[in-house]
Amino acid sequence: MKRFLALLATCATVLGLTALSGPQAVAATGCRVDYTVASQWQGGFQAGVRITNLGGPVSGWTLGFTLPDAGQKVVQGWNATWSQSGSTVTATAVDWNRTLATGATADVGFTGSFTGANPKPTAFTLNGVACTGSVEEPPPTSGDGTPVDINGQLHVCGVNLCNQYNRPIQLRGMSTHGIQWFSQCYTNASLDALANDWRSDLLRISMYVQEDGYETDPAGFTNRVNSLVDMAEARGMYAVIDFHTLTPGDPNFNLDRAKTFFASVAARNAGKNNVIYEIANEPNGVSWAGIKSYAEQVIPVIRAADPDAVVIVGTRGWSSLGVSDGSNESEVVANPVNATNIMYAFHFYAASHKDNYRATVSRAASRLPLFVSEFGTVSATGGGAVDRASSIAWLDLLDQLKISYANWTYSDADEGSAAFRPGTCDGTDYSSSGVLTESGALLKSRISTPDNFPTS
Repeated sequence: MKRFLALLATCATVLGLTALSGPQAVAATGCRVDYTVASQWQGGFQAGVRITNLGGPVSGWTLGFTLPDAGQKVVQGWNATWSQSGSTVTATAVDWNRTLATGATADVGFTGSFTGANPKPTAFTLNGVACTGSVEEPPPTSGDGTPVDINGQLHVCGVNLCNQYNRPIQLRGMSTHGIQWFSQCYTNASLDALANDWRSDLLRISMYVQEDGYETDPAGFTNRVNSLVDMAEARGMYAVIDFHTLTPGDPNFNLDRAKTFFASVAARNAGKNNVIYEIANEPNGVSWAGIKSYAEQVIPVIRAADPDAVVIVGTRGWSSLGVSDGSNESEVVANPVNATNIMYAFHFYAASHKDNYRATVSRAASRLPLFVSEFGTVSATGGGAVDRASSIAWLDLLDQLKISYANWTYSDADEGSAAFRPGTCDGTDYSSSGVLTESGALLKSRISTPDNFPTS
């Protein structure tokens, strides 16, 4: 599912492709380009470009366009090799997206700066030939199968979460609250509603370690997590197993517990293709070096039993890539976790975390595979009023960048971040307007739109 703010190419043409370095490009008969400004702030913006091949298969491509204002500059791009000479911009395919089958798309994008106006480009070329084609939007695939049926075993390719067809996808879903407090909210009825009415792709299972959680009953909480994994699997949803460390903030405090827990759940769920492991919820008061050390000790425990599953690693400053500690993504880029098939967590609360956090995500998304495993529409306390404008700006950005997300929370907690009004989980209705909070109504409206997962 994509939301485009500007459709810039609307009529058909014939496209002949010229040779690129490396493999020769194959002639095609047309293409279409959609350009989106997903977010803009003072002096900067984030834009995305979708290329759709309307002709024969293409092996190797270069996109070209001109920025209309002399003050516009490309700062950093993703999913292509970007360059700028004067006002002319080029984006060249990278290894994993250089081949475009008939009807296939490539999603690329960049962050930019501007000093005057910020008009949108109005003409694009592919391999030097004007790209002015049009195409009908593909029908949604989500009605023909569940998210897990369609996408199968996930993996990380480049900076993206990719499906069994090696195509970048975005998963959208909800997080539980602490299962020690709100177990009544996670029943057959509520998960049926999440899968069928909300059309959620995933359930994040939030298992607190302290706060009356795992440390009080390791076997009982492990069994409860496994049961929720099974319930998500039965409904075709992905399950994010969240080792919800919060206080104390240094995940190394729980290193032995983490090894025990993940050895157990990985061995038990290794045969499933719907499981994602989140090994440390929100590290805080700890250096990136300390978090990295923890990750490099826990990930091998998972890999010993489940070598293929995606693992999400928490980041510094309550999983803000260090922004909430006055840092940024550069420390992770310079010193990444020594493991493969991993993603890095980013968390935000829309009323508290705004343009500088969005700018960080826009930059970081070109260098790091990101997964927003928790976010709220309210303040960082989990309460207060919904900041609708900031929430929509965030959701539009995540959609544009194909960053997966889980909203906090699928619960009836008496706080602004909850999806349901207090008392809802004592009943059987989890979808009607009468039980949804403002936050729940907003998230349901976004999550329930078609996914259009690519299958070729």
